[in-house]
Amino acid sequence: MPLNDETNATPAGFPTMRWLMAVVAAAGIALWPVWITSTPAGHVPVGDAAKLDFSLKDMNGNTVKLADFKGRPLILNFWATWCGPCKVEIPAFVELVDKYRDDQLTVLGISVDDAPEDLRAFATDYKINYPVLIGMGQDELQEVYDAMVVVPVTWFIRPDGTVLTKHQGPASKEWFEKQVRALIAAPPS
Repeated sequence: MPLNDETNATPAGFPTMRWLMAVVAAAGIALWPVWITSTPAGHVPVGDAAKLDFSLKDMNGNTVKLADFKGRPLILNFWATWCGPCKVEIPAFVELVDKYRDDQLTVLGISVDDAPEDLRAFATDYKINYPVLIGMGQDELQEVYDAMVVVPVTWFIRPDGTVLTKHQGPASKEWFEKQVRALIAAPPS
């Protein structure tokens, strides 16, 4: 039986097919930045060497060079304190750091727009056991690692500095651990 706009209307009286098309169009517009296929200048594609030539301050004011972590399995997690899915992921990272400490797993949490004093209180509340870096004002870094529009964004970088994978949005602890095992299995550089 064909759809009839009059018999399949929404409570507001808007025909169902038109309503559905409007929702799909709005979602497409909202997600357009995520779907863009052009590669921004300096972007790090999966499989290529990660661009680790950035230095950032941590939440305590110390300078941290990303290049210092080459040779170790590395997770770069871009996040923010206001981000619900980011908060859900943090306990998984805390567990993974403890579990894979002997394998030299390093997690660097890069906050995209939080002040150091807010991060220190947040890190205490969430018992964060890995470096928390200041990404606020680091537009080039955020652009290179696709963290300008959506957080969380998590990059898994092999010890040789190549990118195993990138994940936008939240993921489960089990999914993260599977990626960590792949990082650890990669031969050292």
